[in-house]
Amino acid sequence: MKTTLALSLLLTAALGHSTASAQALRWPEITQQAKPWTRWWWEGSAVNEQDLTRLLTQYQQAGLGGVEITPIYGVKGTESQFIPFLTPRWMDMLQHTLTEAGRLGIGVDMAQASGWPFGGPWVTPADACKYVAYQTYTVKGGEQLKEAVSFTQKPIMRAVGQPMDFKQMVEPVAKNPDLQLHAFDQVRFEKPLPLQALMAYSDKGQTLDLTSKVDASGKLIWTAPAGSWTLYAVFEGWHGKQVERAGPGGEGDVIDHFSKTATQHYLQRFDEAFKGRNVQPIRAFFNDSYEVDDAQGEANWTPQMFAEFQKRRGYDLRQHLPALFSKEAENEQHQRVLSDYRETISELLLENYTQTWSTWAKTHGALIRNQAHGSPANILDLYAVTDIPETEGEDLLRLKFASSAAHVTGKKLASSESATWENDHFLSKLSDVKKAMDRMLLGGINHTFYHGTNYSPQAAAWPGWLFYAAVHFNPNNPFWQDFGQLNRYVAHCQSFLQAGEPANDVLVYLPMYDAYARPGKVLLQHFDGIDHGFKGMPVGATGETLLKRGYGFDFISDKQLLQVKATGKTLQTGGGVAYQTILVPAAKLIPLATWEQLLKLAQNGATIVFQDQLPADVPGLGQLASRRAAFKKQLAQLKFKPSGLAGIEQAPLGKGRVLVGKDVDQLLTYAGLKRETMVDSGLEFVRRRQGNGYVYFVANWGEKPVETWVPLQTAAKSVALYNPMTEMLGLGQVRTAASGLPEVYVQLAPGESCVLETSETTRTGAAYAYLKPSGAPQPVQGTWNIRFVSGGPQLPAPVQTPQLGSWTALSGDAVKKFSGTAAYTIFFPKPQGGGEGWMLNLGRVGESARVQLNGKELGTLIGPVYQVFIPQEQLQASNSLTVSVSNSMANRIIDLDRNHVEWKKFYNINMAAKLKENRNEQGLFTAEKWQPKESGLLGPVTLTPVSTSAAAAKVQ
Repeated sequence: MKTTLALSLLLTAALGHSTASAQALRWPEITQQAKPWTRWWWEGSAVNEQDLTRLLTQYQQAGLGGVEITPIYGVKGTESQFIPFLTPRWMDMLQHTLTEAGRLGIGVDMAQASGWPFGGPWVTPADACKYVAYQTYTVKGGEQLKEAVSFTQKPIMRAVGQPMDFKQMVEPVAKNPDLQLHAFDQVRFEKPLPLQALMAYSDKGQTLDLTSKVDASGKLIWTAPAGSWTLYAVFEGWHGKQVERAGPGGEGDVIDHFSKTATQHYLQRFDEAFKGRNVQPIRAFFNDSYEVDDAQGEANWTPQMFAEFQKRRGYDLRQHLPALFSKEAENEQHQRVLSDYRETISELLLENYTQTWSTWAKTHGALIRNQAHGSPANILDLYAVTDIPETEGEDLLRLKFASSAAHVTGKKLASSESATWENDHFLSKLSDVKKAMDRMLLGGINHTFYHGTNYSPQAAAWPGWLFYAAVHFNPNNPFWQDFGQLNRYVAHCQSFLQAGEPANDVLVYLPMYDAYARPGKVLLQHFDGIDHGFKGMPVGATGETLLKRGYGFDFISDKQLLQVKATGKTLQTGGGVAYQTILVPAAKLIPLATWEQLLKLAQNGATIVFQDQLPADVPGLGQLASRRAAFKKQLAQLKFKPSGLAGIEQAPLGKGRVLVGKDVDQLLTYAGLKRETMVDSGLEFVRRRQGNGYVYFVANWGEKPVETWVPLQTAAKSVALYNPMTEMLGLGQVRTAASGLPEVYVQLAPGESCVLETSETTRTGAAYAYLKPSGAPQPVQGTWNIRFVSGGPQLPAPVQTPQLGSWTALSGDAVKKFSGTAAYTIFFPKPQGGGEGWMLNLGRVGESARVQLNGKELGTLIGPVYQVFIPQEQLQASNSLTVSVSNSMANRIIDLDRNHVEWKKFYNINMAAKLKENRNEQGLFTAEKWQPKESGLLGPVTLTPVSTSAAAAKVQ
């Protein structure tokens, strides 16, 4: 028992509150923005005023700070209640929500589509997403092309729901009936495509534009000059991507994200709907990721592509169609033209969609929240023009793309779609979600959105209306009883991490042009963390090394790098945030402007670090000779010499220097950076500057407890220690290491976290109460009275038992089907011994617990460790302990599925399973084959005497 008891920071919320008033230290205010928010699915937008108010009140009581309204597909049998997106009635419901949310102190964001990506029935074929198709022909000198220059796109129908006979369909898709039933994902109608260009290339290097020589029937009126000619015909196709998961009134084509006109036309529909309405309470409009290309083919074209390419890249793409469409991966001309094409697409997505949308939002006094990941663009730049960059997933490097852009550009918030699929349906525990929240925080994310919470009317039978992705954050889930504890934990953490500014030392250059130049099976490259876009490139391994070795860092793009200034050895980004160095991870290609900027920063005093090698060339084709010559001239001014440390060479440059070497850790150490060595103890951290010190969020998600002196690489005379789960706080024990830097004593059980707040001045206040066992654990023995207090399908009869275990093992069927809360009560005498108090350890719990001693709340425990401190004075000669345990939805769902009760009655995707073993013959989720999941107080329950080392904190 020593492994957890000796190392725990856990004290009760009550203890934390009682000491807080007597000391200078205090928790930051929990604001609406500091609380976690949730995505609020409006299925079929079948909402009404009474249930909207009821649910918003429940969300507020559970500690949620806001909702993001996302209209989504409907529920079968409720069609008469559907409210089409953006209709006057829909706007009435939005206004009611805004009014009630304002009364309750809840924030409101709104998804700017019913589903995703942006699209709907008002998107015309001219504004819908496009793709490029091409056809090649060969003609010999003196001959004419016999076949027509034409391309007829093949029909495609992809439907999540019931397919439709193509012969009965009309164009556009949004005009067809029963769209909820069909749930179209992609529809292409068979029809000829408009010609964009016809170019002829001779075997002697000549190029001719033949576009104007093609008549309306596709006949080419041209006789080939001498030689052998290859003709490339480029056509514009309709991609056919439909809005995914759309609700009524939201079905239709996805927009052309590369067209400013298409974006503006799309947004005008919202202007019309908002006319005469007060939508000012909407804080932000939201985009749920770029998922245009998860269909057949990709949206890789826009009508103005040739003109935009000429303007941006300085040459005519039509002169290089063979290079663009080449299948020779090692063809340098292909790589350079492809890179330019991808860069152009990136800029169009940035300017014509993201910036245009952001500008529009400001006309309504709102921000934008944007999930840029998955886009065929430099997502750091897309995130940089987003007011609240949003990510998803739990890979730290993936998270860092959104948080890096926020940090570098000086934005206060970086948000996340959180806990989307922690486990399969109904299996995720609050402790699982807590771990996911910690991953977000460690990745620099400080504004979480759960994914998600369903609007479900009071009249709906249990389990109510659900969305196809787990986890289910709604009041029908038994863990809702204890959900507020998780929310308060997240709010405490975010209250610290939304303040101040990031305190990372390293800017990691994102080698975008190496990625742009890598040929693939399709024209575009989509970027999403490291795995999509940078897989196999050194930057991924470099990022992992930096995390493992304890270096705080952010990614930076070429565009953002041009805004960086050097002040002595310090680098300051355009957002006013300071860093110590720039690390270039083995980039082969680098734009001339970026290269010149790096050397300029070194001239002004910065240390620029190149991992493994210097860049070898500039990317792209336009003005290649002049750019390459300028690059080599700049390169020649670097005169490298041995650094005195094996493996590192350095070139002095002005007031600064350039370093090159293979070992990143060695390079950064030589550059004067200091890593946070707490990672060597298995801890993870994120660090921010605040006031006259720093704030660290520190988590232990290793398998072993940590009880050690933790070195900090920041000056401090005092370190305040906060436990955001138990609300205990106090001045930590601090000593000075041989390096002259402070060390603070930290105790963290597995799955536990804390906040460290350093101060360069000496602070006064109560010391943090570290807990140490002063004796062996003593079992809590006797008869447990089990009373089932809430849940269903029915409340099992009360039970008395001397032996703890899963309530599903008790006699009768009712306990095996039960999802809800049971109260376990036992009476026991005051144990012998004890110092300042006792550590109550519940052992195993399925799945969360609220603890009362003698009628007084001790705390809510969500795991993974279930223990709470009891002060000695709270124990009486005879004591009553009540542990109210809530399980998951799983056991009740098992019963429904075994009895074939139809609770899965949703249009579109109904319901997807994460794990293949949980799929039925139709490929959908079923719990029919599950065995009842362990539930209740599993134990063993013990009391261990503990003493506290709460002597006055001091600097040694």
